[in-house]
Amino acid sequence: MRNIALFLMYEGTAYHGWQMQKNLSTVQQTLQKAIEMVVGHNVLITGCGRTDAGVHARCYVANFRTTSTIPVDRLPYALNTHLPVDIVVTKAFEVNENFNAIGSCVRKEYTYTIYNSRVRDPFYVNRAWFYPKHLDEKIMQAAADQFIGTHDFAAVRSVGTDVKSTVRTVYYYDVIRKGNIIELKVCANGFLYNMARAMAGTVVYAAEGKFPPEQIGQILKEGNRTAAGPTVPPGGLYMTHLWYDDGIDRFECPEIT
Repeated sequence: MRNIALFLMYEGTAYHGWQMQKNLSTVQQTLQKAIEMVVGHNVLITGCGRTDAGVHARCYVANFRTTSTIPVDRLPYALNTHLPVDIVVTKAFEVNENFNAIGSCVRKEYTYTIYNSRVRDPFYVNRAWFYPKHLDEKIMQAAADQFIGTHDFAAVRSVGTDVKSTVRTVYYYDVIRKGNIIELKVCANGFLYNMARAMAGTVVYAAEGKFPPEQIGQILKEGNRTAAGPTVPPGGLYMTHLWYDDGIDRFECPEIT
């Protein structure tokens, strides 16, 4: 029995997230059907994390076990013939039997994209959050800096998934402007439900002057969800980088262009 890891990308607008759901189209369900058609038997796929409905992935890793002898260098081509155009498998690797796409992942990076212009661009619909009021990226960075470190992030998560602890470590949170595009890149050892989107909303609230950036630390200490910013729309969020304690070099992800 081989353990196969897949590197894939997907545009998530048409899907109700990664996780399998009854009577709803998901990335996991779509990929699983394609794999089963190629290998000729039922499989169980493990993904590197749950992405919400409408969220995208420039970088995603999943693994499954198979008795098939298809060479791994042929798997992406075979799978892509059975996948819709908005899901693409780019690489496949045979990994050790203990590798687990989510359990072996030690860090994740999400990028939230804002289209900051008075006039919307139709080519960014469902791919960036259109925000017409000018945002000061320096204030946004000052706000983002407040999240760096180990904190209780209960104030920036939505209720919906039971977790043992709401404490996480954020390694960096960078605000990058490229013309009308603002990218919020955040890396952590794990993310709570809607955490990345609520953090983005809190950074934008600070830029709007709803509260000073320095107040975010107190908001985190109090754990009050209503004191933080809103959960921003899913279409601007991308999973963009993954770090593994096994095969780290093989799972480097391409830059968003």
